[in-house]
Amino acid sequence: MTAVQEPEVRSDVSVRFDQVYKAFIARGRGDDPILALEDVSFEARAGEFISLVGPSGCGKSTCLNLLAGLTSASAGTVEHQGRAVKNVNTEVGYITQDDNLLPWRPLLGNVELALEFQGVPRQERQERAREFIDLVGLGGFEHHYPHELSGGMRKRAGIIRTLIYDTRVVLMDEPFGPLDAQTRLILQSELLRLWDRLRPTVLFVTHDLVEAIALSDRIIVFTSSPGRIKREYEVKLPRPRDVFHIHETPGFDDLYDALWADIRSEIERARPTSGAGQS
Repeated sequence: MTAVQEPEVRSDVSVRFDQVYKAFIARGRGDDPILALEDVSFEARAGEFISLVGPSGCGKSTCLNLLAGLTSASAGTVEHQGRAVKNVNTEVGYITQDDNLLPWRPLLGNVELALEFQGVPRQERQERAREFIDLVGLGGFEHHYPHELSGGMRKRAGIIRTLIYDTRVVLMDEPFGPLDAQTRLILQSELLRLWDRLRPTVLFVTHDLVEAIALSDRIIVFTSSPGRIKREYEVKLPRPRDVFHIHETPGFDDLYDALWADIRSEIERARPTSGAGQS
């Protein structure tokens, strides 16, 4: 009898979407499903930083939720480290717009939380938490509670609380969206520094094309709903990158213009025809 061979799994691939479809049943619309994702396929290599961009409602965040196991694909396969995601995926880190810090725990207690769940001894987890706190310039605030920290400080805390978990894949859903422009730039710079040190695979959802270019190795552009992959761009700007002067980097303008042309065409395509059943 001939042995059945398992499909080859590339060791350098952290994430794989293979012909993924996702449909939702919308309340108030009967049983008619709404297709959010259509035939989405891409891979993310270990240590790669990928941004997902596209019009609002194109399924970018849905991709993150599928990988986190918060919802399941209607068809196709979502894989993490060579295994299909079928349940809640506790091996990925997920950072959203909200910092989700526990208000009754000080900064140190929030940052060490994941290590506490892992059963790491108190002294060891606090030493590591202090190391990460110092990495993002929050030394001296270890015993401050979330309400005593600025928005940028809370966002730093949320990021290192996830990265300290030593997860190899980090999902980030517009993490800097609510912040002012100056704080966003500072946190982008700090995120790049942390990523360069730890090198997790990052899937980063953003509407900010400058942010996507400054951070990413690759940028995946989605069509308007239902979300399909329209194009992928390799960001060839050299690293390390200066996010404060990224506009001055040769090649930035051409890449920005190409990305915006793709997204603008999708926005225009999805725009309702004037007078066509609109109230």
